[in-house]
Amino acid sequence: MEEIDVVEGFSSVIKRINAVCLKNGLKNKPRVVAVSKTKPKELIINVYNQGQRQFGENYIQELVEKSNDPEILEKCKEIKWHFIGHLQKNKINKIITVPGLDVLETLDSEKLAVALNAALEKSGKEQPLKVMVQVNTSGEEEKNGCEPNSCWELVDFVLKNCPHLKFVGLMTIGQYGYDTSLGPNPDFLRLIKCRDGVCEKLNLQKNDVELSMGMSDDFEQAIELGSTNVRVGTVIFGARAKKTKESGDITEGMANVTVN
Repeated sequence: MEEIDVVEGFSSVIKRINAVCLKNGLKNKPRVVAVSKTKPKELIINVYNQGQRQFGENYIQELVEKSNDPEILEKCKEIKWHFIGHLQKNKINKIITVPGLDVLETLDSEKLAVALNAALEKSGKEQPLKVMVQVNTSGEEEKNGCEPNSCWELVDFVLKNCPHLKFVGLMTIGQYGYDTSLGPNPDFLRLIKCRDGVCEKLNLQKNDVELSMGMSDDFEQAIELGSTNVRVGTVIFGARAKKTKESGDITEGMANVTVN
């Protein structure tokens, strides 16, 4: 992909987001996470130079390599990484060493929360790691995430037992290929309902609980419904070739691919 394609792709996303916000009278624009999985560092740097700071990766090893790349460290000093793939406990020690790690969007169990909290405590890091609780709103077996009815319990557990984790919101992938012309995406509506339930049960303010929902095919509708964090890859970086499964990570079309 040529640089101009990346620049135009990123520009088109920003223009579309601005249009949605203007149309719906939204004063607070959502965060854009540019999902750069499988894409070379040169494209990340190009998009960074357009003002983008938040980048998302699905694969632990790829995130570790990119975040420690000397050129990215030199040219992208303010970059912030979101991990949006499935995190296994045996990869925790790798992810907590990532320079610029900002948010883990896929916390899905108490066991993972305990292990992550313990690793962060042992590392001596002063700032807690921001986390989102992933919810399996579509009920598909191949997707990770906690059940919608019980997501508040995981949030409650994190708030009470994990001082090295900072709960910031809920995340869903949702069912692929939903036709937005049929009306609001049911997965988005379920995540909104989950947020409402979490806030009611735990006495939290809705403004303090982010909603990470919406990808390349549906981010505009997600924003209309209240998404504060959209994960956009294909529109910015172009289509991706399938990647073979690496230990502990996810392949194209499986549980935590969050860019199509």
